[in-house]
Amino acid sequence: MPTTDDTGAPDAVSATWSLPDRVSVSGGRVATGVFGHGPPVILVHGTPAWSYLWRGVAERLAENHTVHLWDMLGFGDSHAEPGVTPSIARQATTLAELVAHWGLEAPALVGHDIGGSVVARAHLVEQVPASALALVDAAVLGPWNTPFTDHQQHYAEAYRTMPTDVFGDLAAVRLRSAVQTPMPPEVADAYLAPWAGRRGQNRWVDQVIAVSYEDTRDAVRRLDTVTVPTLVLWGEQDGWLDPSVGSRLAAAVPGARLRTVPGAGHFLPEDAPESTARALLEFLLAGS
Repeated sequence: MPTTDDTGAPDAVSATWSLPDRVSVSGGRVATGVFGHGPPVILVHGTPAWSYLWRGVAERLAENHTVHLWDMLGFGDSHAEPGVTPSIARQATTLAELVAHWGLEAPALVGHDIGGSVVARAHLVEQVPASALALVDAAVLGPWNTPFTDHQQHYAEAYRTMPTDVFGDLAAVRLRSAVQTPMPPEVADAYLAPWAGRRGQNRWVDQVIAVSYEDTRDAVRRLDTVTVPTLVLWGEQDGWLDPSVGSRLAAAVPGARLRTVPGAGHFLPEDAPESTARALLEFLLAGS
């Protein structure tokens, strides 16, 4: 069972954003935060993001909901124990532990990118009860690796050992391709902060090689058993996961609603936080 560590956040990777709490789980130490009042919602980021992705959406949702945020193991201010692989399966187990730690009976589960496969696996394989599912530009139906991810997995040691400044430039270029609206420098810096220096570079490679569609197969096979309200939300200009993937995902879940957001890329909560929050609020309120 997770335990709370109230030592604060001295290990914050960014001066711009840090979740206030630390919880020990079976795979390591997780940064968490709980905001607002109302029905519970858990927001799960993807890669190569961290909870910072949800800052604008969380603020809006917290007006009507209790919003639970966390950095997945190996991301942001969360750290996996030595020898623990930050796989999708491990993240789903961690989410189940956090739901028990928070004492939640059936929260709404919202996942972006591989966070979508984490919430799907947590609900369908780990049997975490949910009141609703929202899958945002979600890497659930496979194969979903981008060509860049495939290349990193095949040549992981080259990425791990390249000069840190070269790797930093590469990560910055990759990040820019996730949005349609250019990020201000301070926003880009906050996204890149967890991956800075040799330690950050190794963390990046660790999570890339840990990601596998094998961890989502069991959840995908169970998609037709989903009985809770489900929203599939997609950036209309997603260059990482084509919107057609969203259409296929919505078709695979009984009764799922599909909604796209014009002018937004893969990092939908960053590109269009107000539209994302509005879509989630309308969906959650309709199902309550």
